[in-house]
Amino acid sequence: MSKTIATTALISGGGPAGLMLGLLLAKAGVDVTVLEKHKDFLRDFRGDTIHPSTMQTMSELGLLDAFLKLPHQAVPSLTARFGREIIHLADFSRLKVPAPFIAMMPQWEFLNFLAERARAYPNFRLLMRTEATSLIRSNGKISGVNARGSDGEFEIHAELVVAADGRGSVLREAAGLELEDKGAPIDVLWFRLSRQAEDSGQVQARFDTGRVFIALNRGDYWQCAFVIGKGRNEAIRAAGLAAFRDSLKPLISFAAPRAEEIQSWDDVKLLSVQVNRLKSWWLPGFLCIGDAAHAMSPVGGVGVNLAVQDAVAAANILAGQLREKRPGASLALAAVQKRRDWPTRMTQRMQLMVQNTILARTLAAKGELRPPLALRIIMAIPGLRRLPARILGLGVRPEHVSKDLLSQLSAIRHIGHPRRS
Repeated sequence: MSKTIATTALISGGGPAGLMLGLLLAKAGVDVTVLEKHKDFLRDFRGDTIHPSTMQTMSELGLLDAFLKLPHQAVPSLTARFGREIIHLADFSRLKVPAPFIAMMPQWEFLNFLAERARAYPNFRLLMRTEATSLIRSNGKISGVNARGSDGEFEIHAELVVAADGRGSVLREAAGLELEDKGAPIDVLWFRLSRQAEDSGQVQARFDTGRVFIALNRGDYWQCAFVIGKGRNEAIRAAGLAAFRDSLKPLISFAAPRAEEIQSWDDVKLLSVQVNRLKSWWLPGFLCIGDAAHAMSPVGGVGVNLAVQDAVAAANILAGQLREKRPGASLALAAVQKRRDWPTRMTQRMQLMVQNTILARTLAAKGELRPPLALRIIMAIPGLRRLPARILGLGVRPEHVSKDLLSQLSAIRHIGHPRRS
């Protein structure tokens, strides 16, 4: 190895979970290093929905006003068309939060924002073009990682290693943690269509016999999702691009001719839907959060926000201990899983219910389609009608930056740290 780095907290993965945790730990005075394998964040992410729960966290950190200056489209409510009927699914404007809407924002904007704020702390290090390749074990615990950067391979030693490197986590696999697959009957084809000034600004959700189509307003284009049965991608492609475009046109009546903008299959990306979670999120010296701990279905677009909630919970529980290097790390890591496991399970249970009772049934439907009975009952009862907005917008159990952590942030605000290279 050409060099060795020592840090208190090493976070592998510069996504929403990794950068939010890095920012919170850095603000709390913890020496933290984040690894991101790409050279920048300018990639075509699909997780571009920022829910009210995440913006409430930004508000608690005093960052919401600056955050909302970034390019975004506000979605105050959600509706869906089932056959000929329109259902009003969720009205976020009634939530008692600082930002009662979903913000459609390119994920690179969100990640750059978090990275810029974290870099203001000299005890924070973000290493781009650097990835963790394996774990280092010593004295019965994980004590660091082997990493590869633009200058070659090196070691990083840490009190805590956090895997926030996504659903294909290299470190999770290296740790040998067991993953429970909950199954998914659907996949999603993603593509873009241009958006014109006269188009509606709201989310377009269309459930028709045998087909499901969703379009998200991204300013000058629609980010489109065409839901298909699990494993149907090859058959759809074999039928030809013209047949695929023709199947879209009845669903995008507001812009049917724009289906011709799909010029090749290179314009259509497959998202293989996964729903899974770890039985144990941790080992001594090691913790998984975000997609590395639980891959979420795209139903509700809540993946980014679950990842942020994991980061907030982990920071609340671990920041003081890491800063002061107190013993008892395993108990604290178990506490992070205990805090976040139930919300994860409940959210996945609801996603699986939607996948199995609405999406899969719509794809298999024959004849005229109507909204599911359970959905019609919820929408008909005022007390129940508020639940979808709360569950989608805030989650099953939203996390708040703890008073203890906020007091830590205030106490160290004027404490200097030596600059590092």
